[in-house]
Amino acid sequence: MIRSQLLSTARRSVRAFASTSVASSSGAPPATPSLGFQLSEDQLNIQDAARQFARDVIIPAAPHHDKTGEYPVDIIKQAWELGLVNTHIPAEYGGLGLGVFDSALVSEQLAYGCSGIQTAIEANGLAEAPVVLAASDAQKKKYLGRMTEEPLMAGYCVTEPGAGSDVAGAKTHAVKKGDKWVVNGQKMWITNGGKANWYFLLAKTDPTANAGKAFTGFIVDADSPGIT
Repeated sequence: MIRSQLLSTARRSVRAFASTSVASSSGAPPATPSLGFQLSEDQLNIQDAARQFARDVIIPAAPHHDKTGEYPVDIIKQAWELGLVNTHIPAEYGGLGLGVFDSALVSEQLAYGCSGIQTAIEANGLAEAPVVLAASDAQKKKYLGRMTEEPLMAGYCVTEPGAGSDVAGAKTHAVKKGDKWVVNGQKMWITNGGKANWYFLLAKTDPTANAGKAFTGFIVDADSPGIT
C-alpha cells in the first residue's frame, strides 16, 4: 500500500515539475526569481516514510548486523516493498523516477538508521545509473525492469586490487570473440558483490586509446560462467 502511495507521490511530483517547465518556456513572462528551502508536501511524505522505516526497522536491527556482519536481506526486502530501493529507475521501467534531490531525502533517512545498510541499498542505484544513462531500451527493460519486479540487488564493478580512485589504472580487459565478449580480470570491494543479480562492469577494450576512450561498460549477469 505504502509502495503504491510513494509511486503516486513521485509521479505527481514529476508531472508538477514538467508542467512548471512547460509554463516557463511557453513565452510567458518569467516568474520573479526566489530562493526557498521548504520541502513540498510530496517530498515530506517521502522523507517521513523513509525516516519511519529507519526508526522502526533499521535502528533496532543495526547492532546485530554490525556485530555479525550478516547481510541485511530481510531489511532490504522490506525497504523494497515500501519503494525505498531503486528510486532512480524511470517510471517507464516500473520505478519511482525520482530525481537526485528526492532520492537524497530517502538516502539521508536510511543512513540515519545505519549507514552500512543504506550503502547496500544505495549501491543498487550506483550500478543502475550507467544503465539509466547509456543502455538501450531493451537493456533497460531487462535489467531495470527486473529490479522493480522483485527485491534484487546489483553491483558496480570498477575497483580492482591495484585501481580504485585511479579508474584509468584498471587492468580488467575484454576481447570480442564472435558475437560475445570475454572478460578477464579482478574486481574487489564490490558492495553487494555476493548478493547481486547482475553487475555493471568496467573493462578496458582498447589498450592503445587514452583513458577516456579505452573502457567499455558491460552488464554482466551474476550467473555468467567464469565468475568466481
